[in-house]
Amino acid sequence: MIRTMLAAGASALALTLAAPVAAQDETDTPLPTMSFGEWGFDPAYISQDIEPGDDFFAYANQKWLEANPLPAEFSRFGAFNLLREKSTSDVQTLVNELLKKDASTLSADEKRIVDAYNAYLDTNSIEAAGLTNIKPYLDAIDGAETPAALASLWATPGYASPLGGYVSVDAKEPSRYSVYLGSGGLGLPDRDYYLDDSEKGRNIQAKYREYLAFLLGEAGYADAAGMAQKVYDFEDTIARTVSWDRATRRNRDLTYTALTHAQVDELANGFPLETMLQKMGLGQTDRFIVSDMPPSAERAAELGLDEATLAKIGGGTPAMTTLIMNTPVDVLQAWTAKEMLENNAAILPKRFDDADFAFYGTLLQGTPEQRPRWKRSIAATEGMLGELVGKSYVERYFPAENKAAMIDLVSNLRKALAESIDEIDWMSDATKREAMAKLDSFDPKIGYRDNLETYPDLAITAGNPVANSMAAAEWGWQDMVSKLGQPIDRTEWFMLPQTVNAYYNSTKNEIVFPAAILQQPFFGISADDAVNYGGIGAVIGHEMGHGFDDQGSKSDATGMLRNWWTDADRQAFDKLGNAVVAQYDQFCPLDDGETCVNGRLTLGENIGDLGGLSLAYRAYKLSLNGQEDEVIDGLTGDQRFFLGWAQVWRSQQREDAARQRLRTDPHSPEEYRVNGVVRNMDEWYEAFGVTPDDELYLPPEERVRIW
Repeated sequence: MIRTMLAAGASALALTLAAPVAAQDETDTPLPTMSFGEWGFDPAYISQDIEPGDDFFAYANQKWLEANPLPAEFSRFGAFNLLREKSTSDVQTLVNELLKKDASTLSADEKRIVDAYNAYLDTNSIEAAGLTNIKPYLDAIDGAETPAALASLWATPGYASPLGGYVSVDAKEPSRYSVYLGSGGLGLPDRDYYLDDSEKGRNIQAKYREYLAFLLGEAGYADAAGMAQKVYDFEDTIARTVSWDRATRRNRDLTYTALTHAQVDELANGFPLETMLQKMGLGQTDRFIVSDMPPSAERAAELGLDEATLAKIGGGTPAMTTLIMNTPVDVLQAWTAKEMLENNAAILPKRFDDADFAFYGTLLQGTPEQRPRWKRSIAATEGMLGELVGKSYVERYFPAENKAAMIDLVSNLRKALAESIDEIDWMSDATKREAMAKLDSFDPKIGYRDNLETYPDLAITAGNPVANSMAAAEWGWQDMVSKLGQPIDRTEWFMLPQTVNAYYNSTKNEIVFPAAILQQPFFGISADDAVNYGGIGAVIGHEMGHGFDDQGSKSDATGMLRNWWTDADRQAFDKLGNAVVAQYDQFCPLDDGETCVNGRLTLGENIGDLGGLSLAYRAYKLSLNGQEDEVIDGLTGDQRFFLGWAQVWRSQQREDAARQRLRTDPHSPEEYRVNGVVRNMDEWYEAFGVTPDDELYLPPEERVRIW
């Protein structure tokens, strides 16, 4: 497209540069909608055929689910997706306004947004370019014929590496930044995919080898299938000897091993790790945190690890360096080349995008259709210049009253958690004092940060999406490395204002709620308080709860990873957590009866849900100042509260997507984020008259209440 415009003359370029470029012919699939009625929940969605005590998720959501089949571009769809689609559409409106402007009137930042968006959107130019844009990077891989050359290349932003590092707040010294090191290298979603010997597992492995052969054939390998097998064998060895079980990796005590520079050198096993670290800009530091260092026998005994847990711990970084040195360089080059093509498939000719989606989208997740190009263009632009876009987003779409209301909600949730801590009968006064100190130091962040990033010196090249992706990788890396030796930046956010999500950060002890989640079904400025507390109130409580879940509770008020519990209190807490694990292990959503929720993998999120909803209920009651809430449409305040929670998780998914999530996602499936939580709350039983005859009923002594 740029060549055509230049041929037309400079005046045409100046007048038309900002115009939207042509993409593949696409017709957006109509998406489901959701009514929130007059007070935040539409009673028309309540099923008259399902008892709330048998399946509360279906009681609140089944009628909507039946009326709204999964759109073809989604592996799952629900309330979160509705808001994410709204956010994407809102950002598209902002981008379209820039596209309609005369190019000569665009600011430098606006031009970067336009150029990034158009470069990704313009599939005609991508097709015409073929492999021209990616060829310099493939040539560099082809020229890296020694371990030292590969180490240097792997250290270059934009190139994948089986060994990696990054800069983050030090978990045991949160007043400084440290370098974290670890291994990766898998092309399938998890190590268990390589270990799966079922018929379905073997089929996925075979299709993955076919996909590798396609990529390597495009990279110019004469015997693409033969090299694909060697690359697969390399990854299979990583899965079997290097990678850790996903649930075991959640243990923060296991994933923190501080080493000196000399000790890291000892892990190299002949691999030029020093060369790699220096090239990455990570060599000038006195501390490295290795996240996958197998524990010594002494450390294992100290942590009380049994043989079953130890069997799930791979060899980590030391095993990875040995494997690299024992793997022929041409196989490592091939692995790097397929990663380069795979990671850029969406901005290469259509055959790459189609092959990538056929495997990762359709085969692994069951999704029939690719997401429309314009939506992916928005996501790609946000990936490079997201906070520049976010500045306009909050100016347009985030009312000041939403932030003020959230501040009040957070304040009430803090009061609720303080009351809960004070009333806990299994926690000693000494541990309670530490817990209160942590609560007092929570740093809530709402909407957006004041100093939104402007990405200085990130150059966007019109018409070359590969160059833009590599430039963004380089900019992001240098920005991160520049933190070493600097004071902690407490203004930094890890989500964009237009992101529909929230998070807790243990090393900064902060809870963060981007602007885009502060909308219905989570929050409505004119919605019923009971629904808001059951929605965004429980989300606030959930993120606070992460500070006190099985892993977040290992950090103190300053964010330091240390044990601030008495032994007896920790044992009591772990006993409650184990009861939660046992409950969720029993949830098997697929018909085979064998593919079940991993209660240990999902424990942190399940504690967050249990605690979050309990705290939100307490905060809701505090907001009433001792008064009874009114009855609306025949529903009490308590009933509306629980319905507010249920509609937040209104969602359905494809079976293949469910299988992948059960293996890899630390969150339980949505139906259990409803049913698994409410059945532990006495207030829900009272609100809906649930009895021992109902399927979700748990005897009082089996109900778990942690916070």
